[in-house]
Amino acid sequence: MQDMNPSDIRGEFQEKILKHFDGSQRKVLVTDVETPYPEGRLIVSRTDTEGRITHCNRSFVEMSGYEESEIIGQPHALLRHPDMPTAAFADLWNTVREGRKWHGYVKNLRKDGGYYWVYATVIPNVRNGKVTGYTSVRRKPSRQKVEEAISRYANMS
Repeated sequence: MQDMNPSDIRGEFQEKILKHFDGSQRKVLVTDVETPYPEGRLIVSRTDTEGRITHCNRSFVEMSGYEESEIIGQPHALLRHPDMPTAAFADLWNTVREGRKWHGYVKNLRKDGGYYWVYATVIPNVRNGKVTGYTSVRRKPSRQKVEEAISRYANMS
């Protein structure tokens, strides 16, 4: 996964180094610009068992700020915002790898450095008793739940 490009960012930004589960790291450029989640839309994506995006819908493309061709084949961590604690994603991966559904509030990073909040449900895709990938459906979160997540995540590592 490549570092973010300053020419893609809207406005002033902070540079942060984001460390991933696999030991890799990426330079991300973040702003304080929140993109509101659109009413009545669902963001849907599918990944392989390693978390690489294999499918995404139009809402995913629009909210992420990336072109579909920039997304397919990339790790879903492309959208990881540095404010999200590692423990939240560890819980997600531990849950879905056991074949169970996970849900929670996630702050995603856009290509332009901004962010958006979602309420995510991740479901393992099981074929012949084996997990073959994951489907994630995101919907608009309540503002109260986002505020609770912000407070909770500030105290996690």
